[in-house]
Amino acid sequence: MIERAWEQKIEPLTVRISTAVRITGLSRSRIYELIQSGDIDTVKVGRCTLVQFASLKALTRSRAASDG
Repeated sequence: MIERAWEQKIEPLTVRISTAVRITGLSRSRIYELIQSGDIDTVKVGRCTLVQFASLKALTRSRAASDG
């Protein structure tokens, strides 16, 4: 399969909770706490809760800046 340069730069708009857990290394319960506190933005599609990928990136950036 041939990948084009622009395809390699595409990030997901949203991810499922299980993916957010895997890519952040946070526990499932901690992800839900961050959602409840408003630190992570979500979208409901039917019964599925999707986490805004940009929100996860912003969370990790803000935590890294406050730690450094």
